[in-house]
Amino acid sequence: MAHTDATADAAFYFDLASPLAYLAAERVLSALPQPIEWQPVLARELAEGEPFDALRCAREGDALRENVARQALALGLQPIRWPADFPFDSEHAMRVATYAKSIGRTVPFAQAAFRQAFAGGNSLAHTDNVLIAAAACEMHPTAVLKGAQLKSVREQLAATTAQAAQAGVGSVPAIRIGGQVFAGERALEQARATTHARAATP
Repeated sequence: MAHTDATADAAFYFDLASPLAYLAAERVLSALPQPIEWQPVLARELAEGEPFDALRCAREGDALRENVARQALALGLQPIRWPADFPFDSEHAMRVATYAKSIGRTVPFAQAAFRQAFAGGNSLAHTDNVLIAAAACEMHPTAVLKGAQLKSVREQLAATTAQAAQAGVGSVPAIRIGGQVFAGERALEQARATTHARAATP
């Protein structure tokens, strides 16, 4: 479903605990023609949350995992490896992502962290795995640990999540293009179709 918003920028909303956001993160930079800002948010604070957190039975979970694995294979990504404690608590990792944004490292950190989780099978609930992802984009571990604990970083993550919700983001991944928000599994495809349609309009 698309929602309207008064802003005209382009943004990609993600939570590092979301395998669907991982799949989108691997494609979003090449799939859309315009620059897009990566926005870390806590999916659990959004209206629809993270689907893996609300599963009613094991069969439902298996179906979702199989769907993600199929998509990764079709995209030519490494086979999905699920962290042992999936779905994991991503709050600390998302504070690090917010800190990374403040120093201009959002995209490389998010990509490295997503790959740690879903290509490497390493839970981002564990600080060491988050630090490995941070090191891959030249973020010093001491600075990362301090940055994740800053009150300003916690407040920024909460504010970005609240702003996303107000803009109509109900789940991740979500993409905002020219005032429209597309969320969920088909978000990237819907955003790309809208972008192409606008470009084709005289």
